[in-house]
Amino acid sequence: MKRLVVLGGGESGVGTALLGKAKGCDVFVSDKGIIKDKYKQVLIHNEIEFEDGVHSEDRILNADIVMKSPGIPNQVDLIQRLIKKGVPVVSEIEFAAKFTNATLVGITGSNGKTTTATLTHHLLKQELNVGLAGNIGDSFAKQILEHDYKNYVLEISSFQLDDIIDFKPHIAVLTNITPDHLDRYEYQFEKYIASKFRIVENQTKEDYFIYDGDDEVILDWLEKHPVQAILLPFSLTKTFGNGAYLDNENIKITIDNNQIIMPTKNLALEGKHNIKNAMAASTVAHLLKIRKQTIRESLENFQGVEHRLENVLKINKVQYINDSKATNVNATYFALETMDAPTVWIVGGVDKGNNYQELFQFVNEKVKAIICLGTDNKKLMDNFGGMVDIIIETEFMSEAVKIAYKVAEAGDSVLLSPACASFDLFENYEDRGRQFKDAVRNL
Repeated sequence: MKRLVVLGGGESGVGTALLGKAKGCDVFVSDKGIIKDKYKQVLIHNEIEFEDGVHSEDRILNADIVMKSPGIPNQVDLIQRLIKKGVPVVSEIEFAAKFTNATLVGITGSNGKTTTATLTHHLLKQELNVGLAGNIGDSFAKQILEHDYKNYVLEISSFQLDDIIDFKPHIAVLTNITPDHLDRYEYQFEKYIASKFRIVENQTKEDYFIYDGDDEVILDWLEKHPVQAILLPFSLTKTFGNGAYLDNENIKITIDNNQIIMPTKNLALEGKHNIKNAMAASTVAHLLKIRKQTIRESLENFQGVEHRLENVLKINKVQYINDSKATNVNATYFALETMDAPTVWIVGGVDKGNNYQELFQFVNEKVKAIICLGTDNKKLMDNFGGMVDIIIETEFMSEAVKIAYKVAEAGDSVLLSPACASFDLFENYEDRGRQFKDAVRNL
């Protein structure tokens, strides 16, 4: 009987514990923080031993295998000691994938992965038995245990990829790579790029790799590190024999001389980056033999993702937009790019080593006022102070929204697109987005 130690009692940890127990492991869950009540109840109900508020080293170091939450960096002393002892330390996707024969679609990237994963699932579920997991919804491990879908769409972060050994998606998607989470990669962009590319490291020539053919970082890496899989790039400017490209207003996708054409003019999602997300998702659907009529209808009725450029309300002819999921500069770049009205921009939070330069053109063109919502706004003030007439600091969402309400005029937009992580003032980006929506509804 294998001893499985799970570090972190959140969604992925509890899912792994349940799957491990069902497969005959001796399971112990340890969380240095406090495990949420709903997860405690699940562990108690399933008679799984756990502790929180502490890591009992003697009960962890005797593991045969350790599954760690993606939030725990590998540099932590306890993890280093496990690695020195030769104990495999893996992520949930690595652990869980061993217990399914399903076709796996793995989606990663600095931005767009949640939208692309959700959209891909939306296209596939019309005709296939398919689960959506990874960084999103119910954990992958729990879904294998409860549903055993024939296919999975997995949204995968670089942190989850850091802890794989054999994990291999049949179809890998890389939406883009821009500097993000550099605080976890010793501020070395190369290390972060390498981490993202682990999604293809176990692929063979029977597998597929779908990626942004306009992304210089990706193209440069592929030149130096050839991959085994069949390459299917997508692009807004180039054309490909195999892959997806834009021809006038149409997306054309070719795989082995089999071409489908999708009009973009009725896409439910707006913005250039969403044409790319649609290309990636449609390429997966085409590979998995979804009918083109189904793909077309699904692209036209897809509602998008909560906290991602989500229209909340229009008040006094001012549109309030929740883009709380924009936790890095590049995501905010896409948001500002799609703004066509004068914008009151709410920004700030935990800076992960951001370089704000690429936003300057949009701020100069479109932003009339900036509201800094963070505990430390100095960098924002230094970067943007000279660009707008109004720049205000606050630490409360309700206050930020009230200020925005005062500053905005008919025809303007108020955009929450923080470009930063949320942990200084909020539990997570969802909490930040919900507080924004509540504050707007209370105006």
